[in-house]
Amino acid sequence: MQTAISAENLSYAYPDGTRVLEDLCFDVEAGSFFIIIGPNGSGKTTLVKTVAGLLRPGGGRIDVLGRPLASYSRRAVARRIAYVSQQTSVDFPFRVTDAVLMGRAPHLGTFGIESARDRELAGQAMAFTEVEHLAGRRIDQLSGGERQRALIARAICQEPEIILLDEPTAALDIAHQLRMMDLMEKMKHEKKVTVIMVSHDINLAAMYADQLMLIHKGGLVKCGPPGEVLSYDTLEAVYGCRLLVDENPLGDMVRVTPVPGRYILS
Repeated sequence: MQTAISAENLSYAYPDGTRVLEDLCFDVEAGSFFIIIGPNGSGKTTLVKTVAGLLRPGGGRIDVLGRPLASYSRRAVARRIAYVSQQTSVDFPFRVTDAVLMGRAPHLGTFGIESARDRELAGQAMAFTEVEHLAGRRIDQLSGGERQRALIARAICQEPEIILLDEPTAALDIAHQLRMMDLMEKMKHEKKVTVIMVSHDINLAAMYADQLMLIHKGGLVKCGPPGEVLSYDTLEAVYGCRLLVDENPLGDMVRVTPVPGRYILS
């Protein structure tokens, strides 16, 4: 099986010297749903930005589809990797169609003029994410869930082999969270895209991920199938709170329940 992303001794520090990532080593299998979890301040956003080529690592190496990330041009990276950031506020009044068409930018010629094929791909991406009925609406007037799906349509329009998403479910209600996760699962299966996602929701991650990577203070704690990563001892040590870890009644999945202080007996 091909490896989509391979990181070796990956490190990153802020200009003031604060270490954010420390000697991370991991592989992401092509065509998998790979979810990164960890407490606030663990370096999750910095990690996906580094993999996307938006930040230059201070040490180590990232390979993308068997080649060093550093060997790709910016345009070549954008043809292989699409990145959807955590910040979903959009300050420009473009229509959804125009915003989605921006995903074709890495594939356009010198004059940046979209072809009929580009417009067809944009339509297909909007249909896939079920926002085609919003094509003429301004993207800054959409609901949070609609806007997120439109931005994912833009990413799909890039025709990437890898899509990186930073907390795409963070501002969504339960129904829209499930819809978003189902969309990622659908993209993995139907588009054959490698999905790498940051999430704070451990239970959603446990239900959907092929592989989980738990990081803490910029370092790797554990990486593997959800059932191996989400153990009581590991999670309590990382999150610093009481948790109940048991089997999800829906099936062969781990369920993590936080234990409020009033239920802790002295």
